[in-house]
Amino acid sequence: MRVYRPEAGSLVQREEPTPEPRRGEVLVRVRATSLNYRDLLILDGDHFATGSGSLIPLSDAAGEVAAVGEGVTRFKAGDRVLNAFHSDWIAGRLPGTLTGYGNGQDGWLAEYRAVGGHALVALPDSLSYEQGATLPCAAVTAWTSLGGVKPGEVVLTLGTGGVSLFALQLAKQHGARVVATTSSAAKAAKLTELGADVVIDYTATPEWGKAVLDATGGRGADRIVEVGGPGTFAQSLVAAGTHHADIALVGFVGRSGPPVDFMDLFRSGATIRKIWVGSREDTEDLLRWLAVRPLEPVVDSVFPFDDAGAAFERFRSRRNLGKVVVTVP
Repeated sequence: MRVYRPEAGSLVQREEPTPEPRRGEVLVRVRATSLNYRDLLILDGDHFATGSGSLIPLSDAAGEVAAVGEGVTRFKAGDRVLNAFHSDWIAGRLPGTLTGYGNGQDGWLAEYRAVGGHALVALPDSLSYEQGATLPCAAVTAWTSLGGVKPGEVVLTLGTGGVSLFALQLAKQHGARVVATTSSAAKAAKLTELGADVVIDYTATPEWGKAVLDATGGRGADRIVEVGGPGTFAQSLVAAGTHHADIALVGFVGRSGPPVDFMDLFRSGATIRKIWVGSREDTEDLLRWLAVRPLEPVVDSVFPFDDAGAAFERFRSRRNLGKVVVTVP
């Protein structure tokens, strides 16, 4: 089978033996996989890792069951499946230790992958392999970030990355009002098309947190999907107002920014939750939701397997709006 492994910061395609599923494992014929920001960080050596530096990259995939090992009852050959982002987080509280795809164990940029049957979920027929491959990281993160959002509440999303676009779409399905930020008129138009009620250009309005307050009559956002980290958190606190907003702390795309003043944090009364994507149960809950409230994942571009390197470069350009997908013939 063909796989990709990193060598000196570049992806190199190799031929390796097709794995045989062991007891409890499922052999997946990968049909599509997608990129996330973490995958660039891992390739660049800028993300915490617990495995070797030559692991197969990518955390998200959809495919077809090619074979099952002894004792597997959840799936059979021919079933369409999607991986859960965390292979060993089934439900409940976040485990003390997790082994991530691409940084702790081999990921999914391969023609075949053998994993424990417990690490997979069924892919509904309503979703293509390409659409399914966009879900495990970004969509599940958005889903868990929005837990408990009520109709009429204000959700703030930042930028046009995968998590933010899914959060916008899911928040609208929950009946929320969405305020979104971006950096260009073209991206603002796409956000509006997806349902954003208010779009703020953060380059033209550096103090966009106050703009969020103005757009909400001084109340601020009820839920903030905070993907920027140090680069955006101070303004997110401003946008939270003083009415005990919920800030879902997702990522750190903005690697540097002003320090957070303790009194600003205290006055906001905000509840801050770390979001580590979600469990297999969260993934299954999202798929049940999508079965009755379907949405169209925003896909920027699709590359064939042999052009996986070009897919990484497309994603690295930061000009994309939507997911970058690699298909496997």
